[in-house]
Amino acid sequence: MENMDFASTERAPQTRVKVNGHKHTAWVDITQSGTKEAERWLHPGGVRFLWGEREAQKWLVPRFYRPPMDTMLEARLQTKQRNTQNSRETSLWSSGFGMKLEAVTPFLGKYRPFVGRCCQTCTPKSWESLFHRSIMDLGFCNVILVKEENTRFRGWLVRRLCCFLWSLEQHIPPCRDAPEKIMERTGVQNVISGRDPGGAGEGQVSGLVKKEVQRILGHIQAPPCPFLLRLFSWALLRFLKCVFLNVQLHKGQMKMVHQAAQAGLPLVLLSTHKSLLDGILLPFVLLSQGLGVLRVAWDPRTCSPTLRALLKKLGGLFLPPEANLTLDSSEGVLARAVVHAAIEQLLVSKQPLLIFLEEPPGVLGPRLSALGQTWLGLVVEAVQVGVVPDAMLVPVAITYDLVPDAPCDAYHASAPLGLWTGALAVLRILRGWGRSRPVCVRVHLAQPFSLQEYTINARSCWGSRQTLEQLLQPIVLGQCTTVPDTEKEQEWTPATGPLLALKEEDQLLVRRLSRHVLNASVMSSAVMSTAIMATLLLFKHQKGVFLSQLLGEFSWLTEETLLRGFDVGFSGQLRCLVQHTLSLLQAHVTLLRVHQGDLLVVPRLGPGLTHLAHLSAELLPTFLSEAVGACAVRGLLAGRVPPEGPWELQGIELLSQNELYRQILLLLHLLPQDLLLLQPCQSSYCYCQEVLDRLIQCGLLVAEETPGSRPACDTGRQRLSAKLLWKPSGDFTDSDSDDFEEAEGRFFRLSQQSRCPDFFLFLCRLLSPLLKAFAQAATFLHQGQLPDTESGYAEQLFQFLQATAQEEGFFECADPNLAISAIWTFRDLGVLQQTPSPAGPMLYLSPVFTSWENQEKLEQFIRQFICS
Repeated sequence: MENMDFASTERAPQTRVKVNGHKHTAWVDITQSGTKEAERWLHPGGVRFLWGEREAQKWLVPRFYRPPMDTMLEARLQTKQRNTQNSRETSLWSSGFGMKLEAVTPFLGKYRPFVGRCCQTCTPKSWESLFHRSIMDLGFCNVILVKEENTRFRGWLVRRLCCFLWSLEQHIPPCRDAPEKIMERTGVQNVISGRDPGGAGEGQVSGLVKKEVQRILGHIQAPPCPFLLRLFSWALLRFLKCVFLNVQLHKGQMKMVHQAAQAGLPLVLLSTHKSLLDGILLPFVLLSQGLGVLRVAWDPRTCSPTLRALLKKLGGLFLPPEANLTLDSSEGVLARAVVHAAIEQLLVSKQPLLIFLEEPPGVLGPRLSALGQTWLGLVVEAVQVGVVPDAMLVPVAITYDLVPDAPCDAYHASAPLGLWTGALAVLRILRGWGRSRPVCVRVHLAQPFSLQEYTINARSCWGSRQTLEQLLQPIVLGQCTTVPDTEKEQEWTPATGPLLALKEEDQLLVRRLSRHVLNASVMSSAVMSTAIMATLLLFKHQKGVFLSQLLGEFSWLTEETLLRGFDVGFSGQLRCLVQHTLSLLQAHVTLLRVHQGDLLVVPRLGPGLTHLAHLSAELLPTFLSEAVGACAVRGLLAGRVPPEGPWELQGIELLSQNELYRQILLLLHLLPQDLLLLQPCQSSYCYCQEVLDRLIQCGLLVAEETPGSRPACDTGRQRLSAKLLWKPSGDFTDSDSDDFEEAEGRFFRLSQQSRCPDFFLFLCRLLSPLLKAFAQAATFLHQGQLPDTESGYAEQLFQFLQATAQEEGFFECADPNLAISAIWTFRDLGVLQQTPSPAGPMLYLSPVFTSWENQEKLEQFIRQFICS
């Protein structure tokens, strides 16, 4: 284990403090007390166990394991028994060095869910194929662990050169004739011969057009260089070993992808985007697993010409700038034809393609990538015109303990990333991370599904939609109380030239498909230990928590995550995991050693809380349904019970099912689609029922049954009406069935169990950064300088959020992405209006919201969902 460096050796003065009602005589800030003192608390490598140092090292760093397959009931029972003993330390034996060892069962320790199944509604045939229960037991592999067994040779010299020999043995298929085949595609030949609008036309020299086609094709791609690929794979393997502790991949997920590749259809991998390293890490992982050279669709705006030339030799693809020209531009028609031909040839040759559907962190704008939707639209069109019979889509996600932040400055810089800038970024990573704990990485490959099958089934799920202004503005202003029975239409990602060239129906298909796949990627992502720790420190213990209490909280939140069907990206002994996580977050927390032998963990104010908020966002999808339901209940009780009132007083109130549905719908319409990422095949009313079910399952709501009425759990006498029998699964509404009409008589109460108040408050706080930013944006309406450009007003609002954070301490709200989300939501709601101008789109306040009264109504509407 490597030592941690600390800047100062000064000790905090002794004082008397009171934390959580317990008085302690003194503490020492060990983060400022030198290496040896910190090593005692953060580095369990200093502990010598009875069975020897080598065996102890196996427990010191979180690693992946394959837990025994026992029942969930046994795991739950063991966890409950363990939680009852959190207050006292259980001593197994003495190590002989005065150190007591604590008996801790790893989280559940018995069950790890298999995530990543495709949608059963949209792709039922794909859901049944490419999956067998035996693949769940295959376990994980460390991709960067290359040993003698990974090569064809044996011996002591091979053990020292195994990485180099492994890179030489990678199979790289040649593709030298790809440019000639692209030139022979029908679309390119039509443009060259002038048979298409915008082509060369009669009288023009086709040789000039051919040179222009070759120039555009050279901008898009280049034949991969096998020698450079092998050299880069070897260098990247050495780099990854220095930066990461391990890069884990589930063998069962990889087996599903291999089976899909053996079907003879092209693979298209659609991934999230957490770091610039994703574009080189994912191709390395798939190359090492025998899938060949992965063609990566890069963003040309972030790379210099020199770096683009290198990436193209490694399999990169770049969209030419001429492709975004207007539809009637001859240059745009030619560029789009060449891009279509390149994608068609790539799919015909069955080369795997990687597309990033998500913008990387640091880019201000929508979550869904416009460039990613463009490449996906090209694939969809190639399948529809019959270039290939079908394509297999694979949702991909990658999660880090801590995202490498050295290259992120490239997104904020005006100049694109070049070779020298990238080399300096790599050196910064090696220098900064070499002195700290190495982190873990998980790569997730969800179940592949058929694009052709999704296209056929998805069109049947399309219904009527309305804008946010039509849905919410009358309710916000008090003009009506009924929520329209329709879905919300909200699209923040701008359409590019190749996507606009498609039919309007195909454009809608691509947008919904990208949202559906991104939802699948996020839902299959594992939750890392840093996300759990950041959530606990930010939303439960922002004023500080003792390490003994934090151990129990960490175990509880991990168990709740697993029970909701989400995987975690860690395992091991509880105390070692918590200490490892705190060492990764040492720049954002303060560690205070109490003289009684415990450790006090306090989050650092300012940027520390902002960073913890970014990490905790990775856990939000796990509890999103419960968080939406808890905030909806808070909004329903806002007008009845004071927020500061006791929990028993709030539990007296009866909550009807229809009122809960209405509040959940209002909150769903208010929250951005980029946050919710709801599947397009799922209606809002179905999601409302899911939210209500989750609240009942977690014990927050209890059905109130009147004497003589049928119990809510009695389903024996329930029947479906005749008109409901033929309804599709996503079309259930309260007006469709006599059984749903009984919802008016169903009532619920808040549970009075002792754990419910804290859990309810925890769920409400998960959405508090976004809702508080929206409320502060409503307050800022009468202070902002309008009209202004969108970027200018976003800068004004962000400065206001920072000033408010300094006054009130809500640093998790001081995020420029939250400011952009608030502005776009208010624009969709009709609060702000937009007009074109030479300087760009100008924002001004809507005439309806110029009055202070309506601005106050908007703020109150948002604040009803916030639990203080």
